[in-house]
Amino acid sequence: MFKIVSKRVLNPAVVMVEIEAPFVAKKIQAGQFIILRIDEYGERIPFTVADTDLEKGTVTIIFQIVGKSTKELSQLNVGDSIRDFVGPLGRPTELEGIKKAAVIGGGLGCAIAYPQAKHLFQAGAKVDIIAGFRSKDIVILEDEMRAVSNNLIICTDDGTYGKKGFVTNALEDEIKAGAGYDCVIAIGPLPMMKFVSLLTKKYDIRTIVSLNPIMIDGTGMCGGCRVTVGGKTKFACVDGPDFDGHEVDFDEAMKRLGTYKSEEHAALDHYCRLNNLA
Repeated sequence: MFKIVSKRVLNPAVVMVEIEAPFVAKKIQAGQFIILRIDEYGERIPFTVADTDLEKGTVTIIFQIVGKSTKELSQLNVGDSIRDFVGPLGRPTELEGIKKAAVIGGGLGCAIAYPQAKHLFQAGAKVDIIAGFRSKDIVILEDEMRAVSNNLIICTDDGTYGKKGFVTNALEDEIKAGAGYDCVIAIGPLPMMKFVSLLTKKYDIRTIVSLNPIMIDGTGMCGGCRVTVGGKTKFACVDGPDFDGHEVDFDEAMKRLGTYKSEEHAALDHYCRLNNLA
């Protein structure tokens, strides 16, 4: 069992929990993920790690309440325990040699972009973070991102905070101003990563994206997380989750991600009278 040692509600739909998992904390690197199971009947849910604390032996994950399992996870509190917490899984992000980077997070993707930026910043690279949100009321991790960047640009779709517009607009402004990025790391919704990659391809800037396809076992056995990269089939759990953004078939990835939307809604809305009686 893995105990929850702290919990923080970042906005009405996003929760951050710190979980006691010393062996995972000791080994995991930026870009890798874990798979957890709340109890013996729960589904396996993958989460990219947002942070670790080696002294405390804890791993921090940030998640959005979108389905039955994440709703149940959000209802756990400090002192409660999770049945399974497996990792590290996937390949660490290849960050060596990067001198000037733009790290872009879209919404909840900022939780995954944050450890990438932190690693680069602590290694001495110059880091600009561009974080995009729909509006001011759902902005997360502002203080944390500011602490690990030379320049933090917050964008909101509606202009209620920071710079109005999309992250792609802010990124192109920085590129045109002579930012001199040797790498762009984009993490967030698939459409956002697609259009960032299209933009950076125009300027011939290396681009890393983190994919989050449907995943079951996390070890390359089920094939559920397959994506097409450079015309070849890859498994995000063992070949990724990071890939060259210029080679990803984003349109295919978006179609596959929506495969079980109706089943997810049914699971969330299902009411079991037998469980209620029990």
